Amino acid sequence: MTTLPTTTALTLEREESVLRIWLNRPEARNALTAEVTGELAAVLDAVRDDRTIRTLVLRGKGGVFCAGGDIKGFKSGMQGSGDAREIARGNRSFGDLMIKINEQPQVVVMLVEGGAVGGGLGLSCVGDVTIVEKETRFQLSETSLGIPPAQIAPFVVERVGLTQARRLMLTGVRFKGEEAVRLGIGHFLADGAEDMERICKDVLGQIANCAPGANAITKAIVFEATRRPRADALDFAAEGFASCMLSDEGREGVSAFVEKRKARWAVTAE
Repeated sequence: MTTLPTTTALTLEREESVLRIWLNRPEARNALTAEVTGELAAVLDAVRDDRTIRTLVLRGKGGVFCAGGDIKGFKSGMQGSGDAREIARGNRSFGDLMIKINEQPQVVVMLVEGGAVGGGLGLSCVGDVTIVEKETRFQLSETSLGIPPAQIAPFVVERVGLTQARRLMLTGVRFKGEEAVRLGIGHFLADGAEDMERICKDVLGQIANCAPGANAITKAIVFEATRRPRADALDFAAEGFASCMLSDEGREGVSAFVEKRKARWAVTAE
């Protein structure tokens, strides 16, 4: 079993094949700091190759998902060296984390409640499954602070489309859960925290029917399809298919189908 890193800004809870990751700065509405992002990256790296962990569930303590970047930290940076290259490097590091979450081999489920502002909205956009509580407040507030939503912009565009992304970023409009689902940021709309957990339980049950290795390869195929020429993407997919067919999972899945029983992973998963 994977040894999880020690964390302070995050709380980790392992439940069978599910790892729950809590943003644990409720006093700051779970605003993102270098400590938060560094710990999150370390957790993702630690579990990346562990197929006994099928699902990562990200949620914020205190009934709030994430209020975006820590504005106090921004102010400190402005009062520091004033080196544009240093500021750019710090900003770019969050983009690396977004890529990591987006392409993590495990299924990533976001439970979004209370508020998802700036980077919090960006995080909502990189969940494989995002469950939104209907009263959650969303906003891309960066331009109202005189800065761009730099590292989250590509992920928001990918999620909601160019025309809606432009509207959300250039107006800083506030909206709630129902519109977030309509825009495609979220997949499910929950009526309160209890309902959000109910939906999450259903989703976890669905994920448990899928082979973890096949899910990991499928995610890789999906992303390669967005950046390779079509023929190259299909070559990559064919290689992934062959690898899965010859794996223990593939053999077990075919045997289970022929024998009209559940596959081993579906039986043992919660």
